[in-house]
Amino acid sequence: MSFMRKIFITGGAGFIGSAFVRLLLAELPDCELTNFDALTYAGNPDNLEELHNERHHFIQGDIADSREVLGALEEGTDVLVNFAAESHVDRSIASAKEFIRTNVLGTQVLLDCARQRGVRRFIQISTDEVMGSLPEDSTAYFVEDSPFAPNSPYAASKAAAEHLVRAAHHTFGLDTVITRCGNNYGPRQFPEKFLPLALSNAMNDQPIPVYGDGRNVRDWIYVDDHCRAILLAMENGRSGGTYNIGARNEQQNIDVVHSLLDTLGKPRSLLSFVQDRPGHDRRYAMDPTLIETELNWRPRETWESGLQKTIHWYQENGRWLERTRSGAYQDYYRQQYGAEIQAT
Repeated sequence: MSFMRKIFITGGAGFIGSAFVRLLLAELPDCELTNFDALTYAGNPDNLEELHNERHHFIQGDIADSREVLGALEEGTDVLVNFAAESHVDRSIASAKEFIRTNVLGTQVLLDCARQRGVRRFIQISTDEVMGSLPEDSTAYFVEDSPFAPNSPYAASKAAAEHLVRAAHHTFGLDTVITRCGNNYGPRQFPEKFLPLALSNAMNDQPIPVYGDGRNVRDWIYVDDHCRAILLAMENGRSGGTYNIGARNEQQNIDVVHSLLDTLGKPRSLLSFVQDRPGHDRRYAMDPTLIETELNWRPRETWESGLQKTIHWYQENGRWLERTRSGAYQDYYRQQYGAEIQAT
């Protein structure tokens, strides 16, 4: 589809959203981007610091507030891409309220506003977690029509959002596409997430908290590969379609930490096992056959090359990391992992 010129991105100051903004500015020279973000703890203005482009327009706003959305969303916008979400499972276990408001109500507000403003296509960024957990010792994989079985408040809120997007397509004829992805890694990821937390602690010779036995399996993908898949789905995906995005890169959490420590030349004694998360899903694994065959997408980064790029970025951007790990993050970290593990 060649009409993608006026693009409205929600959550574009976050980790994946800001990477997608960079990709669009590089790949679509005629596009005009409105970046709508509430700038909560994970929406970091520093992620946009180097973006000095007259085609990128930032507006601070809340996706659950229809007046704010309608004030920013222009008539005739070609595509709305919804990255905005509360996304950390641990925080949803502590309190689900914010997740219901942003991920469920916020998605419905965006869908209503998109129809009111005549948005031509709506892209919902979802997660593999809506489909629950796979057996650890199986060869089963999540496919696009796998049944929903969310096991955390976060996953349940994202599943609800998918249902609302599907309903908008079937009831009102809104052109929608849903993408689901596994664990992303790369530059500018908020360090409450597992890999950047482990990396930043290792760089500072601090203990690395690992839940349970560390054998939980996740499907890891470099953030730029994920963003290229979203772009293909945005431009060429089937209306009403859903695409699972995965790099066929299953890793146990403990092996991720070992890879980081070995690459950095740090001792494995930095590992610190902590009490497991309630209801911790054991294994996620995506089957990306549909997007590979239908949209001709493949990841460009291997696990090794993506990890090297990620480590290098964090090593070269100490100021970003220091600012991100200050203030309220410290209080959250101590509450989550205990006073005996320090994030400083």
